[in-house]
Amino acid sequence: MLNPEVLVQLHHIVGDQGLRTDVLSLQTYGRDWTKIYEPAPSAIALPKSTEQVQAIIQLANQAGFKIVPSGGRTGLSGGAVAAQGEVVVSLERMRHILDFNVQDRSLTCEAGVITAQIQQFAAEQNLFYPVDFAAAGSSQIGGNIATNAGGIKVIRYGLTRQQVLGLEVVTGQGELLKLNHGLVKNATGYDLRHLFIGSEGTLGIITQASLQLIRAPDNLTVLVLGVPAFAALMQVLLRFQANLDLTAFEFFSAEALHYVVQDQGLAKPFATPAPYYALLEFENDSAGREQAALQAFQDGLAQNIVLDGVMSQSQTQAKALWRLRELISETISVYTPYKNDLSVRVSQVAEFLQAVDQLVAERYAAFEVIWYGHIGDGNLHLNILKPATMEKADFFEHCAAVNEQVFALTQSLKGSISAEHGVGLLKRDYLAYSRSPEEIAYMRAMKALFDPNQVLNPGKLLS
Repeated sequence: MLNPEVLVQLHHIVGDQGLRTDVLSLQTYGRDWTKIYEPAPSAIALPKSTEQVQAIIQLANQAGFKIVPSGGRTGLSGGAVAAQGEVVVSLERMRHILDFNVQDRSLTCEAGVITAQIQQFAAEQNLFYPVDFAAAGSSQIGGNIATNAGGIKVIRYGLTRQQVLGLEVVTGQGELLKLNHGLVKNATGYDLRHLFIGSEGTLGIITQASLQLIRAPDNLTVLVLGVPAFAALMQVLLRFQANLDLTAFEFFSAEALHYVVQDQGLAKPFATPAPYYALLEFENDSAGREQAALQAFQDGLAQNIVLDGVMSQSQTQAKALWRLRELISETISVYTPYKNDLSVRVSQVAEFLQAVDQLVAERYAAFEVIWYGHIGDGNLHLNILKPATMEKADFFEHCAAVNEQVFALTQSLKGSISAEHGVGLLKRDYLAYSRSPEEIAYMRAMKALFDPNQVLNPGKLLS
């Protein structure tokens, strides 16, 4: 527990509304969406400014306590879990959009701004913020940047990294860095901005960000296709990419669709059963694009790589089809899934998916497996559902025992054991499956440079 004098000093920094020690707050702010770790923070600090964040970190260095940065706590790797008496520093009171430049198409905001708020602001300017995912309504931009969030539009627009023009960051030493100043081109040496993107709060706390907004896409249209096999999914991708610039290409299994239809009361996209489904999105801004999509669909039917399909005829129908994919994670969360978030090069997806599926079928024979993911950029989400009769601890222990085989397959293809959820606590001990000893050594050196007293997010990413 914290020294009472430290609590007094924290209170002096953040004020009456900025410090919480009640049991409900400790439980709420001390966890993320993982279900493995029990939260046990000492206090919750909610600063309202970069200066207050700086003061908290400086106090942590002086008093010797540890800090867990907290955004929307929608992560799935334990990156925002405070389980060892840390002080959680939540950025939720720093939620202001500070500036918009119409000529630069850039937006500057505090780190606690909700992703959906940025998307809505962009839409009001007839522009578009392309990073999107199921947790957009509760995730915060600082957390998105700290984990280099991906989501459903990566195939067209890239990861969060591609949208970040500049950052304001407080390092683990309490020093304030203002990085890149919103510049598109800046060839003056090391771009420290990119060190903090994806660093999971281990090097510094992001307090402000400048983001690039882009042209809003025109008349987004969605297709959901039933396909007979894993390999057919990639053939469908190639067929449609040859004719269209896709803004999304997702997949999900029949089992995933079953839970969404059953638990959310949604309708199946069509009557024809299929073991797997592909969801495609494209800009339908001309008759030629729609005709190209329909021709690709007809070709798929003729080649037996498509079993059936439906195309949205309105934005309302497009949103309804998206719900079939976007609600999967939320729907299966009540069944205590063990999640794996894996990626390989797109050209390797079919081979990889089949190999992992065979391994899972052998090692998880008694468990239900749910597949979905952003297959267009090589990202697969493997979810194992806990049997109702099995204790949670036993279930997670069993799943962890199979991890090394799944990760060894990933390593053999030079893939990633965490495509977009981060490393956090959950995958920290498996980092060597995706990073070489030399890379990990340099990561440790950077951690020591920016956070020499190890006050930020201890135990996350690096052991």
